Amino acid sequence: MVLSKVAAIEIGSNAVRLLISRVQKQSDGFELKKELLLRIPLRLGEDSFTLGEISENRVDKLIKVMNSFRYLMNVYQVDIYRAYATSAMRDAKNNEEIVRIIKEKAKIDLKVITGAQEAKIIFESHAADSLRLDKNYLYVDVGGGSTEISLIINGALADYKSFNVGTIRMLHGKVAYKEMKEMKSYLKNLQKDFAPVEIIGSGGNINKLFRLSKTPKTQALTTIKLQEIYNELTQYTLEERISTFDLKPDRADVIIPACELFLKIAEVSNITTINVPTIRLVDGIVHSILEEVNIHRLQSDQKLISNI
Repeated sequence: MVLSKVAAIEIGSNAVRLLISRVQKQSDGFELKKELLLRIPLRLGEDSFTLGEISENRVDKLIKVMNSFRYLMNVYQVDIYRAYATSAMRDAKNNEEIVRIIKEKAKIDLKVITGAQEAKIIFESHAADSLRLDKNYLYVDVGGGSTEISLIINGALADYKSFNVGTIRMLHGKVAYKEMKEMKSYLKNLQKDFAPVEIIGSGGNINKLFRLSKTPKTQALTTIKLQEIYNELTQYTLEERISTFDLKPDRADVIIPACELFLKIAEVSNITTINVPTIRLVDGIVHSILEEVNIHRLQSDQKLISNI
C-alpha cells in the first residue's frame, strides 16, 4: 500500500484534535510533514469525571466536530486514518453508545484505547530517537484525565503505565488519593532501580510552559525555571492569566495543575530537567499508522517470497 496522506484523530478529556500529515519517502524510510492540525476544546472530561457519562449536549458537539474532520480528510485526500479516544471516554458509562453514534452519524470508526495503549502510542512519536543510549529517561504525558509515564532504556520502551491523574480531574477534585499514591510509588521504584536522568514532557500544557519559559529550543526546561513560572502564574486570576500570558480560556485553568504535576513528578523522580519536544498523542498515532503499514508490507513480501 502506497500512502501519501495519513490522519490522526484524538478525542481527549480537554480537547479533540485532527492531524493530517503528508508522507514523504526518504532513502532510509519515510518522513511525515504536517499539513493540518486542528484543536477543538470540547472538555468531555468535565462531564465524564463529574457525571460519570458524557452529556447529550457534548455528544452533539462531538458529532459535529467528527463530521467536520471527515470532510477535511476528504478534501485533503487522506489515504488512511485512526481515531482514538482516551481517558474521558474510558470513564464514560455511555462510551459504547457514543462510538456507535459517531460511526452512524459521522462515518468515523472510533476506538476507545486503554491507558497502556495510549502510553505506547505516545512513545511511537519517535521523540526519543535523539536521546543518549547510555542514559535512562522518563517519558511523561500529562492530559486532562490521565498521566502516562514510560521508562526509556537504551532508546527503547522498557515499561509504561497510565494513572487517572489529570488536569481536569484535579480542577474538579476527582483525583483519588490512592491513584496519586500509586503514581508516586511507581516513580520512586523507577528512580531506585533505573535512575532516569531527564523527563521528556509531552502535551499541550508543557509545550506552552516551555514557550513561557523562553528557554532556547536546543535546551531543556529546568525545574527551577518551571517553579518560577508556576509561582508567577498563580499570582493572577484566571481572567488575568488569559490576558497577561495570552492563554486560551481552556488552557489558562488547566496549566496550573499541569505545572504542579510535572513539578511533583520531577521531585519524586529526583530529576531537574525536562526535555520538551513538540509532540502529542496525534503525532504518535500517525507514526503508528506508518509502522502498521510497513509491517503489513513486510508480511506480504515474505508471503510472496515463500510462494516463489
